[in-house]
Amino acid sequence: MTRIGGAEMVDWNLAVATATRFVRPGPEISREEARAVVAELRRHAKASEEHVRSYTRMIPEGHEPEDTPVLVVDRAGWIKANVAGFRALLGPLLAKMQDRRGNGPGGAVLGAVGGKVTGVELGMLLSFLSSRVLGQYETFAPATRDLPASADGGGRLLLVAPNIVHVERELDVDPHDFRLWVALHEETHRTQFTGVPWLRDHLQGEIQSFLDETDVDPMTLLERLREAVQTFAGGSRPEGERGEDGDEGGRSLVEIVQTPAQREVLGRLTAVMSLLEGHADFVMDGVGPEVVGSVAEIREKFQQRRARGASRLDLALRKLLGLDAKLRQYRDGEKFVRAVVDEVGMDGFNRVWTSPNTLPTKAEISAPADWVARVHRKTDQ
Repeated sequence: MTRIGGAEMVDWNLAVATATRFVRPGPEISREEARAVVAELRRHAKASEEHVRSYTRMIPEGHEPEDTPVLVVDRAGWIKANVAGFRALLGPLLAKMQDRRGNGPGGAVLGAVGGKVTGVELGMLLSFLSSRVLGQYETFAPATRDLPASADGGGRLLLVAPNIVHVERELDVDPHDFRLWVALHEETHRTQFTGVPWLRDHLQGEIQSFLDETDVDPMTLLERLREAVQTFAGGSRPEGERGEDGDEGGRSLVEIVQTPAQREVLGRLTAVMSLLEGHADFVMDGVGPEVVGSVAEIREKFQQRRARGASRLDLALRKLLGLDAKLRQYRDGEKFVRAVVDEVGMDGFNRVWTSPNTLPTKAEISAPADWVARVHRKTDQ
């Protein structure tokens, strides 16, 4: 375990224990119903493979990419999987902080706080998120005893059964259609990474670049966390300072901790994530009419749910954690994909997967015609 000032920086076991202790209970459902839901989600995940591959044409006929496991989990299972992913992804940053801890007062303060507090804080965050995620393709997924992953140490698809049941009941939609609709979205993410061999390494490289630029001075880190608390308590930006979306309200944690160098990396990451999320939304709706009879009703009700949030507290947490930015990624990315496909067709759009150089920039996400002009002009000459 990485340590700083003689104390563990993150107590990962405590993070899991805290999150599972405070996680909200799932919907009431009998054991027989639960088994039926799990079995149906597995069937839908399998059926979605062919639907998504046929629609996207990302995987050449006769080519079979490396298989990745599909796991139907409860909220505790989702928590354990994400803690394992965080631990693997943040390892280099924690090691860097350990190397630079020194004997200064900053290191002593952080050491006094210790990994127990950090573990509890991470656990509380995951307990909040664990009741909101319907599914997730884990790009960086180290295998554990309870959670298998692909042979290369990354890649598994998670479907969170209690959350899917909760939302289908809340929206009052056909449960069988809704489960397939969710599976189509997550299967698209799996197809993106299994069908584009370089994508995982590229994304990991960008994330590590972001982490490498992290200011690891403990006192600076504490000051920024203090600013985050003040933001959440109702503080505002310095006069004249605006967020990425022009909002003068409180900043998200991601905005608070980034340096100028990180802003450049974050811009590229935002573009990639907008592409991936928007593509998944585009595919799930494109496939939907043929296999999901009530797709129009599901989409309308789900969009309304995304927009409004569950409560005032939920809206505040979404802002603080940057989840409102993720909602924009769905919307802006889907508009980009739709505009490009309308202009150059599915095969023309699929040039986006050629190399990192053909990925859209953050500006091009909002101006699809610029991406078409750049990529198709160069490749067609």
